[in-house]
Amino acid sequence: MDRVRRWLTPVVVVAALVGVFLLVKDQGAEAARAFARADAAPLLAASVLANIAGLVLAVHAWRVLIPGDHPIRGLLAAKIYFLGQLSKYVPGRVWGVLTHIAHGRAAGVPGARMTSAYVLSLALTLLTGAAVGLAAAPAALPGHWYWLCPPALVFLAGVVRPAIITRPVTWLTRLARRPVDPPPDTAVRRAVLLALASWTASGLHLWFLLLAIGAPPWSGLGAAVGGFALATVVSSLAVIVPDGWGVRELTLTAALATVLPGGLAAAAALASRLVCVLAELGSSAVVLAWSRLRGAGDVPSAEHPTKPPRRPDTPHRPGPHAGPPPRPEYADIPHAHPYRLTLPIGENARVHP
Repeated sequence: MDRVRRWLTPVVVVAALVGVFLLVKDQGAEAARAFARADAAPLLAASVLANIAGLVLAVHAWRVLIPGDHPIRGLLAAKIYFLGQLSKYVPGRVWGVLTHIAHGRAAGVPGARMTSAYVLSLALTLLTGAAVGLAAAPAALPGHWYWLCPPALVFLAGVVRPAIITRPVTWLTRLARRPVDPPPDTAVRRAVLLALASWTASGLHLWFLLLAIGAPPWSGLGAAVGGFALATVVSSLAVIVPDGWGVRELTLTAALATVLPGGLAAAAALASRLVCVLAELGSSAVVLAWSRLRGAGDVPSAEHPTKPPRRPDTPHRPGPHAGPPPRPEYADIPHAHPYRLTLPIGENARVHP
């Protein structure tokens, strides 16, 4: 199986990228000129900020799923989450959960709780992404919106009764002999709402890119938000492709082709990938640097010790419950022997050269 994956992965990635290139080669220059206009700069900046906002909401959506009282919040939660995000650029699918487990244990949270939060967060992310992906259906299939009602009702039922969502996940983990503990219903509802907000904010980054190219504003909104969520879910399920490279671009191009010509849609899909990578790497760098500075600030400085030293001229007054007198101070004397020689410091001390 591993041998087949090693051969199949580059074939799929190359085929997808060649397909995107063939789509974008005719109108790529037009898209580049649109992005290079001066009035497009605020839209590009808003695109990056929207994607960062989606990542921040995703951190909170994952954090609320960690059961029990735990210290993982704020900067520590962002550090663990972004380290897990960076692991997707490393070959292998286990580095994300291993990163969460290792840093969770360092913070005092058992590995089982971190595993449960990771697995349930992944399941809720895919589920909510598929729900948000329905927003692209009206533009793709005009006049056939009624078929969206059954999946939308199932999703709403899962929000009202979170067991509908968590029980299939816990059943699959028991089947795989990796059982997880579902969090309380209130935590699941909060995670679902935060995940929906995260998908919406992340999808807005693509909408700003479409506006920069010249897509219709309102029809482009549903195609951007829904298409981005759907393409991300599809690429996440393509386990043989690292981070869905190529697969996401093709899926996103198909969704955006409902409001843009094929070449411009492919260019927007490539620009979306660039914005997402920039936002992820930039946010991770800021969080890790901030965490390092905060960690360094917690270390006591040698020039400002936390406890003042005892005055050497304070006389020792033995009492009825006093301990032994203080030992004399010693100085390290260099010596040819591998063990160092120590001598007391005082008037009778003789130091040999």
